[in-house]
Amino acid sequence: MPTHAEIAALHFASYNVPGALYAAPGRVNLIGEHTDYSDGFVMPAAIDFATVVAISPRTDGRILVHSVNYDERIDKSVHELLDDGFASLRAGRKVHWSDYPAGVLWALREHGVPVDNGFSMTIAGNVPLDAGLSSSASVEVSTALAVLGTTSLDLPPTKIALLCQRAENAFVGANCGIMDQFVSCCGQQDHAVMIDCRWLEYQLAPIPPTVRIVICNSMVRHTVAGGEYNTRRAEIEQGADILRKHRPEIMALRDVTVADLAKWGSELPPNVLKRCRHVVTENARVLAAADAFRVSNLTHFGELMRQAHISLRDDFEASCKEIDILVNLANKQPGCFGARLTGGGFGGCTVNLVAAANVEAFTEAMRAGYQEATGIAAEIYTSRASGGAHAITL
Repeated sequence: MPTHAEIAALHFASYNVPGALYAAPGRVNLIGEHTDYSDGFVMPAAIDFATVVAISPRTDGRILVHSVNYDERIDKSVHELLDDGFASLRAGRKVHWSDYPAGVLWALREHGVPVDNGFSMTIAGNVPLDAGLSSSASVEVSTALAVLGTTSLDLPPTKIALLCQRAENAFVGANCGIMDQFVSCCGQQDHAVMIDCRWLEYQLAPIPPTVRIVICNSMVRHTVAGGEYNTRRAEIEQGADILRKHRPEIMALRDVTVADLAKWGSELPPNVLKRCRHVVTENARVLAAADAFRVSNLTHFGELMRQAHISLRDDFEASCKEIDILVNLANKQPGCFGARLTGGGFGGCTVNLVAAANVEAFTEAMRAGYQEATGIAAEIYTSRASGGAHAITL
């Protein structure tokens, strides 16, 4: 990715005006997968990969956006970008990279943020695409901060996260939960963030300085805009609807217990029961994992990661052969406390907690072992937990 100064220079070269810069990180989820849209608990961390946006206001009602990564530009009126874009997506048009910033603009306008004057924008990022590391949320949050920066409005981080989630749900058409946007807004350096997705409250869980987060990209393409992800969400909602007949106070699977599944699970279609069992047990694992981090019990945290992956693989059926190979390889390596699928699944990445002293050997072993087993060259990234979205001062 270009440096911040280079992005500023690219923006000036394109539009002949200086731009204000904003950044928002991607994220890796340590534990708590597919629980956020059931009002559950998650524990992500922001990572040292981000989207950087440069923006300058316009007065002619046009939106000009240059994507450095895609080497593409758009030049549309606000109406063409938002209203016509929304209609064409509903008609079945394939999602384009510009739909993510457009969706944010649409959600901000619905919230009353003035956007009709337009703006010029340059977007560049190094969050790996289609890897389950929330490149989309990174784009959304950095765009929201940038657009708000051209106005006199100042929204709290939780509200920005909710508007960005709405952009992805209602405009782009991916039924993601709140986790990705929330941690991109509220991430803290060297901490995981345990989020209560019902109340949007969070607690910081310190990551011991003796470990690193190692992310292994299977290079199997991951996407959330439709397909299996939306199917899983529908199955979870179906399960909650059935169980609610017995316990009307159930608002979401957050409120369901293992005892409920044992008592009434036979009424759920087999696949729905499996999906619900994953979510219910995963919520318990997140709470236990937060306790493990607080006392630096990395062995227990790693065991919870192992259990979480088995649940994702067998009950949620969101893994794949390549991801399972990566997890099995990681669990054999010295210094690896735990490994599991991270993100929406169906490809993407694994997250591994590795002793800092073993990271180099771990990376070499993973790269060689995965290449031998699959013929695929994995991309491997090492990160510490980073801070959340912010303005950049050059």
